[in-house]
Amino acid sequence: MNLNEHKARPEDFAITRRQFLNRFGMGFGALGLAGLLSQELFSSQAFAGDGVSPLEPRLPPLPATAKRVIHIFAQGAPSQVDTWDPKPALQQFAGKSLPGMNGVAMPSPFKFKPMGRSGIEVSEVFPKIGEHVDDMAIIRSMYTDIPAHEVATVMMNTGSLRLAKPCLGSWTVYGLGTENQNMPGFISLRPGGGLPSGGTQNWQSAFLPGVYQGTSVNTQAGSVEEMIQNIKNPYISLKEQRRQLDLVHQLNEIHSQNLQKDAQLEARIQAYEIAFKMQSAASDAFDYQKEPEDMKALYGNTTQGRQLLIARRLLERGVRFVQVWAGGWDHHNNIEQKLPESAAEIDQPLGALMTDLKQRGLLDSTLIIWGGEFGRTATKDRNGNDTPGRDHSSKGFSVWMAGGGVKGGTIYGSTDEFGTHAVENKVHVHDLHATILALLGFDHTKLTYRYNGRDFRLTDVAGNVVKGVIA
Repeated sequence: MNLNEHKARPEDFAITRRQFLNRFGMGFGALGLAGLLSQELFSSQAFAGDGVSPLEPRLPPLPATAKRVIHIFAQGAPSQVDTWDPKPALQQFAGKSLPGMNGVAMPSPFKFKPMGRSGIEVSEVFPKIGEHVDDMAIIRSMYTDIPAHEVATVMMNTGSLRLAKPCLGSWTVYGLGTENQNMPGFISLRPGGGLPSGGTQNWQSAFLPGVYQGTSVNTQAGSVEEMIQNIKNPYISLKEQRRQLDLVHQLNEIHSQNLQKDAQLEARIQAYEIAFKMQSAASDAFDYQKEPEDMKALYGNTTQGRQLLIARRLLERGVRFVQVWAGGWDHHNNIEQKLPESAAEIDQPLGALMTDLKQRGLLDSTLIIWGGEFGRTATKDRNGNDTPGRDHSSKGFSVWMAGGGVKGGTIYGSTDEFGTHAVENKVHVHDLHATILALLGFDHTKLTYRYNGRDFRLTDVAGNVVKGVIA
């Protein structure tokens, strides 16, 4: 080694102004750009290990049967004894007090009949959905913690009663990414302008990076532009937007070559790229008018029909998780008239969705979930009158799943003879979430995110996979 070659030279301590600006100018510009960007994504856990987009599709660690999820949330708490859990014993006690319960027994005013090869009894209010009972696993032994709409709704969607936590959709996209980089991985479809009980907590990412949060869309709007507001820039053309983004990419490339490649900055710029691409991709996906007339007729010309038709278009285009709000199930009175009305809103569209997915070869890889936040009493509402309904109950209710590796034609668990308490193979909300993650290829105890010094998960410190509903 020639030591003279490693001695400091005078020119090493001095550079020209031109050299200074050349070496550091673009770095300062990139730092300025980073300062303007939101910090919501600046967490190492928001990005794939190789620096690619956090929404890049990833394989789950375990064998999976479901690639995508559609969660149809029947907010308001459907009565289990009038829908999926027939209780003929109630007829014998009609108008009489039931042990340990307030009020008098109220038999279901609706008939149940066996459907499909499995012969599972289905309420007459679901003639179209009932045609698919052989694809469904009906859990009749669900229970939750608190029978209050807002709290129980957030619990069903996030697994939490108190601390704001990421919802099921956010955890799914956090684990799997999404198959379409031109669209959000998680979209929540609402049928109106108002927020549901629990508000945005039901599709939030909480302490997960914001890229995993659900994109809420009001499907009752009359046009695609009204559904997805601010998706298009009214001030400059697509060509000019493309030029702006290309410049950002060029600056970032110079920054990467001369200083360092920053995964956080790369991902944030990728988010800008997705937003640009969505201007055409989202407009196409939400434009259900492009569907043939016979397909629109199959789903029905209703808000719920349009919702589920849009949901299918989103799933078909690679969106990982679609949440559909299908409320109107809070029947404290006049249940004999109101429950069939609520059921009719979802029966034809959901039956059509299952038929459609099956014909397209998507049902086997799409997990469908239907259910509310809790159940209802077997007695008349405590404010009962000549047109009675049912009160809240958290002790027993029904949820069903179909497709995506579910064991079709299955009844799992049971309630007591009156349908009020889960008694056999009880399934808590945490157990349901653990099962959904298992179908997606995850051990629910290992899909975690570190926040405030603790590893959080969807199922908190509980949850068991319900193996009896998995094929």
